[in-house]
Amino acid sequence: MARYTGPMTKKSRRLGVDLVGGDAAFERRPYAPGQHGRGRIKESEYLLQLREKQKARISYGILERQFFNYYAEASRRTGKTGDNLLQLLECRLDNVVYRAGFARTRRHARQLVNHGHFLVNGKKVNIPSYQVSQYDIIDVKQKSLETTPFIVARETHGERVVPAWLQALPDRMRILVHQLPVRAQIDVPVQEQLIVEFYSKK
Repeated sequence: MARYTGPMTKKSRRLGVDLVGGDAAFERRPYAPGQHGRGRIKESEYLLQLREKQKARISYGILERQFFNYYAEASRRTGKTGDNLLQLLECRLDNVVYRAGFARTRRHARQLVNHGHFLVNGKKVNIPSYQVSQYDIIDVKQKSLETTPFIVARETHGERVVPAWLQALPDRMRILVHQLPVRAQIDVPVQEQLIVEFYSKK
């Protein structure tokens, strides 16, 4: 699956929000990149909607076609489309690994999943977009426990708050999915209703 591999700080500056978390370069220059980055931009309704879509898409490291597929699936489900969309994005395996504190960033989590370090309910899963379900148990493979990323993860665990719908057990390198997340438990700087409005016009 293709993915964006360019500089994230430039994307953060363009959208006006730290998409990585703890990005020192963004903190130093939190304005748009380029010669006219500090100039004022006339913010149309379309621009606001597009910006929110781009924030969500880039935050989770997803390309355009895949993001639209998530929106289509969210709109088919019962309930609020915006809430459903964020729930689908949060339940990606790479995001769960990141949220549990087993990876520094979502990009790092995606790489760890791609390399086959995780078991879901005892079965190897190396697909970052795999959708976890309630009561799933995610373990780091026995052979991977003493590799550098997971040694560091155990030593630094607790630096990031684990959301209430997950439970991380760093001593066993295990993640328990207690429930699917609701909107109040999803901490992303996105106004999902603007994303829904963006796609509803197409």
